[in-house]
Amino acid sequence: MFKRNPRSYLRIVAEFFYPRGGWYRAAQYVIHRLRRLPDPAHRISRGIAAGVFASFTPFYGLHFLTAAILSWLLRGNVLASLLATFIGNPITFPLIAELSVNLGHAMLGHEVTVHLPEIVSSFAAATNDLWSNLKAMFTEASADWSKLSRFYDRVFLPYLVGCLIPGFVAGISAYILANPLIHAYQRRRIKKLKARYEKRMAERFSGDGGPTKNE
Repeated sequence: MFKRNPRSYLRIVAEFFYPRGGWYRAAQYVIHRLRRLPDPAHRISRGIAAGVFASFTPFYGLHFLTAAILSWLLRGNVLASLLATFIGNPITFPLIAELSVNLGHAMLGHEVTVHLPEIVSSFAAATNDLWSNLKAMFTEASADWSKLSRFYDRVFLPYLVGCLIPGFVAGISAYILANPLIHAYQRRRIKKLKARYEKRMAERFSGDGGPTKNE
């Protein structure tokens, strides 16, 4: 009676694009968790900045690891960095990807425009080619790295270069916005806890001016 039905692959994919309860509820949950982290506001904010920056990188599938490493280097809160990668989601990824790739081409001096469908298909094809070439090392099949080389030149390298500016701007902006808000929340929470404690102590010693009979 206590067994839970495992989620199907279709449901997992569907909830990736639209989480249970909607994106607003998911965002509220992330914000709530960030505010309740037991660390100074500046460390949490550094972690948030690291997670936001990591979401702009082309290391799909490794954003958690990238965020954790950056947060550790910045002496930020690692858990906050993992939660902050929420900024990279199916709603924002199309904008981030196309902006970064084309900005990267411009920074590298390439007069090239790459649109989202090509970026998505290139990542999918590169993943398949990489897996096929790795399997070829243990079979009689021959490895072909030409497609991966084209993917690197046309999509991955421009993406890696182009993500630096918007990722840095977004990370710094996240820090500037988060630090005073988290600091104010923590001060207010401490004040409430202190007031609650003082109220309990006053109730215990009220009446006869000393401890209750149970004490």
